[in-house]
Amino acid sequence: MHSRRQFLGTTLSSLAMASLAAAAGPAFAAGFGQAAAAAGGGIARRAIPSSGEQIPVIGAGTSGSFEATPGTEKYEQLKLVLKEFFEGGGTVFDTSPNYGGADEVLGTLLAEGNWRPRCFLATKIAADSHEAAVAQWQESLRRLRTDKVELLQVHNLRDWKRQLPYAQELKAQGKTRYVGVTHYVASGLPELEQVMRTQTLDFIQINYSPNATEAAKTVLPLARDKGIAVLINRAFDDGRLFPKVSGKPLPAWAGEAQVGSWSQVFLKFALSAPAVTAVIPATSRPDRQLDQFKAGLGPMLSPAQQQDVIRAVA
Repeated sequence: MHSRRQFLGTTLSSLAMASLAAAAGPAFAAGFGQAAAAAGGGIARRAIPSSGEQIPVIGAGTSGSFEATPGTEKYEQLKLVLKEFFEGGGTVFDTSPNYGGADEVLGTLLAEGNWRPRCFLATKIAADSHEAAVAQWQESLRRLRTDKVELLQVHNLRDWKRQLPYAQELKAQGKTRYVGVTHYVASGLPELEQVMRTQTLDFIQINYSPNATEAAKTVLPLARDKGIAVLINRAFDDGRLFPKVSGKPLPAWAGEAQVGSWSQVFLKFALSAPAVTAVIPATSRPDRQLDQFKAGLGPMLSPAQQQDVIRAVA
């Protein structure tokens, strides 16, 4: 069943990506193929459609990587991750109140390094009632050591009919600049599409990777048409992609695409889909943070190169 689903997803995504590239035309080449990098060779930046604000295409997440105790070796490594991230030109950091305390670790690190002014901070509401959401939001601000965030998202569409209006209310109060919704698996895409068609959103966050391309069929084109920014999670499919390419050389076009690792290939694959604004891979290792930044340099992948990546992990 899984292999059949993969086959269908790959087939549909092939058609979808081809049609997206054709529809995008010169804008694809200018806005995605060579998305303008910052002066001095920094990573590319793309605009949030609802405001025009530019953010770097390489962001960071905290899920599975930022659970650490102050004073431990891992915590010290995370300090270096943030140093490399912000000094390398990154701004977007995504977290959640239900990532095992990762939001508190991030908030502490941002305060210790005085990085908060540089951070485009995104968090989430993951609650089942208005009262729970209000309490959770206050606790999130405490843990993150801030009085507002840049982006507030409804986590995995959880109770979105109540929580999205609450997020909009907080936006009106100046507690967040943007609102959105998230999901992390293909089964959530139909409901996500419904929300996108009926609600006012600044952002969505979804999974997209060479072995999970379902979003290319409907959600990504819809985001482009509706002017909604897109953050990509699980670009490595929680690490499952790497065993599939273990021992395989990089594609013949790696030099042309300016990629030097499979991590960069997978991130650039996600960034090459029209409508994608940024990817948010999580890591607790500063060397991997440096490697991931390189995916934001140079040209994006052509539709043919994207298909090569899909075949490499099939």
